[in-house]
Amino acid sequence: MDGVLVIDKPQGLTSHDVVAAARRLLGERRIGHTGTLDPLATGVLPLAIGRATRLVRFFAASDKEYDATIRFGLTTDSYDVTGAETSRTNAVPSRDEVLDGLRRLTGEYLQTPPSYSAKKVDGRRAYELARGERTVALAPSPVRVERAELVAFEGAQARVALTCSAGFYVRAFAHALGELLGTGACLEALRRTRAGEFTLEAAVRLEELHDPSRVASGLVALHALLGGLPAVTLTDRGREFAAHGREIEAGDYEPLAPLSPVRSPPVPWVRLLDARGGLVAVATGGRRAGSLHPSVVLI
Repeated sequence: MDGVLVIDKPQGLTSHDVVAAARRLLGERRIGHTGTLDPLATGVLPLAIGRATRLVRFFAASDKEYDATIRFGLTTDSYDVTGAETSRTNAVPSRDEVLDGLRRLTGEYLQTPPSYSAKKVDGRRAYELARGERTVALAPSPVRVERAELVAFEGAQARVALTCSAGFYVRAFAHALGELLGTGACLEALRRTRAGEFTLEAAVRLEELHDPSRVASGLVALHALLGGLPAVTLTDRGREFAAHGREIEAGDYEPLAPLSPVRSPPVPWVRLLDARGGLVAVATGGRRAGSLHPSVVLI
């Protein structure tokens, strides 16, 4: 089995739990997830299966969309409601204050990950150190928030629709919003609605993995992946070269659409297709003008 299966992750399970269950139910060892979801979170968790595991780097780097519920007047050590309470107040911001806070947290900036996160410090997960009551200092990372839209606001809760870059922590966003407004806040609920090209509409529930027909209908095949990348069709010789990781010259492929000048890695990437539209490899610019180097080979 090769492709991506989008799971609608249930609350209470880790991403690793979902991968373990999928391996058992599908009888496939080569399965990896493409972006961690906390146990509190639900929604889109793409699982790369078989040869698609070689493409995880592309999926993990894509933008994400979330439906987040933020509770004001409460802070915790994990920045969500599952953590230990660190403060509680009766302070609740006004709607206008929330809108202003969301505006100020939109754009590009540095975000410090929560201490309770999967980031590694000296070879160990930050949450392991935090649980051992060891001080964890994580370096801030550049993030981008394209959209932070207030969907609903009632009482001490705000529902916010987010579009953000890979590596963004919605828990840290909720905490930062509470600090910005002076009320304190934490994440109460989270649902991922999109991860790159994968959406909830294509998602399969974990319990449906018992049904082979449901799995088959939900599986996104290799040829249908990475549709946002430009593509070329290989000649027979080009396919043979790609299969062996050899550089492909301009005469051994035909662009499906005009290609921008191909430069050295990491961008842009180009899909290499065979005559039947099958995904052979993903390439970057080669050493000579017009040549392509197969960096990820799938056959």
